[in-house]
Amino acid sequence: MCEAAEDGGCGAGPGPARRRGQGHSHPRPCMKCGGSAALIIRVGDPFCRGCFHDYFVHKFRAMLGKNRVIFPGEKVLLALSGGPASSAMLRQVQEGLSRETAKKLRFVPSLIYVDEGAVRGQSLAQREQSLAHMEALLQATGFPFHLAHLEQALELPASILRPGPGRSGKPGPSYKEAVEGFIQQQRQEGDRNGGTFSPGPSTQELLQLFEAVETSTAREELLQMLRTHLILQTARTKGYAKVMTGESCTRVAIKLLTNLALGRGAFLAVDTGFMDDRHGDVLVVRPMRDYTSKEIAFYNHFFHVPTVIAPPLRTKRREKPSIHRLIERFLLGLQEDYPATISTVYRTGEKLSPAPAKAISESERCLLCLCALDIAGEEELALEPTLIMEEPEENGCCQDPPAARAESKAAYIPLLCYGCRLTFKELGPLATLPPYVRAEAQRRIRSAEMEQQSLEVPQEDEEPSKS
Repeated sequence: MCEAAEDGGCGAGPGPARRRGQGHSHPRPCMKCGGSAALIIRVGDPFCRGCFHDYFVHKFRAMLGKNRVIFPGEKVLLALSGGPASSAMLRQVQEGLSRETAKKLRFVPSLIYVDEGAVRGQSLAQREQSLAHMEALLQATGFPFHLAHLEQALELPASILRPGPGRSGKPGPSYKEAVEGFIQQQRQEGDRNGGTFSPGPSTQELLQLFEAVETSTAREELLQMLRTHLILQTARTKGYAKVMTGESCTRVAIKLLTNLALGRGAFLAVDTGFMDDRHGDVLVVRPMRDYTSKEIAFYNHFFHVPTVIAPPLRTKRREKPSIHRLIERFLLGLQEDYPATISTVYRTGEKLSPAPAKAISESERCLLCLCALDIAGEEELALEPTLIMEEPEENGCCQDPPAARAESKAAYIPLLCYGCRLTFKELGPLATLPPYVRAEAQRRIRSAEMEQQSLEVPQEDEEPSKS
């Protein structure tokens, strides 16, 4: 994609040549209206600003209209990172709600921003500055919003790792009443959980958790998990049935290959598709997944969409810091020489379909990602010896056997899918894990032991009766 003219517009006639490269090329006509093109999306797709705006808006509406998962009057939580994609998504929702057309968006949006400054190496002053900037942007939208800190993920209840009741397909009467009560609230109201943040014990615990992680890849996965759980908890407690996230086509393509490298091939359709229903009562949708990063960048530039760029996770390695960054550089490097790289990977992922929906018990779901367990019992034997050797160092020799089993890393392995097992091995000692993860794991382990005992007792009672 390239910019053909700085001020080309719909029907404006031939515009001035570009300041850079004068004499090398001339503005091309817009493929829609014939006016002077402002940018070229692909080789044969020049657009003026007006037609590019209409194209961008239509793409967003078409994605929502084609899937039909958001109903009129529903409460939808927009998860914002401040980056280009989520900021463009917010602008689309703003314009869609303000338009006086038959195709006007009719859901009730709210916003959430998660402050991750502690693990991204920001000082207290930098965090406060970023929060103040982000809060000003959220207030300017007029939508209710929630400011959360990543430290709050350490205080989540264990129930966050259990799927909620399934969706019925459309909101019930009680849900409509909740929506009506929500609309009556003042639009400027919102939860500002500590706009001026001060570090405390939770910040130190969070830093210890990330410092104990052995690799940058596992840190990226841990950050994504904590962020997702925190947003999910906010959606459940505030009554949101849908969550919108801002993954672009470029990000989805990167995630596809990253998840393959991380052993999550069985869940590609759920992790990168338009709809993610693994949580049951809260549906995650990705309406920006058809936009490339360059389309989003030009849209934000042309129409002055404000963004806030967060620093990357801290790492001691300058080259190949994580699988996520390695694959990102690989794909973007290929994209420069072969412009169809991102779209090819993305379209390949589009052909994947999630497994047929069926009732899955808690014991059949991964403890961390809530996907169905995808590994046979025999394969876990290859991982257990390494983990068992770490138990005496963590648990000591004074604990009783049941408690020692519940607090061993080996006991967690049967609760995890293959990809999460690989990540779990690099998360450090159990003592540094989030309390809600340990609590839910212990509950599942005890439940499995009680179920096993209940199956064994009847067999012992039947033998004397037969004799």
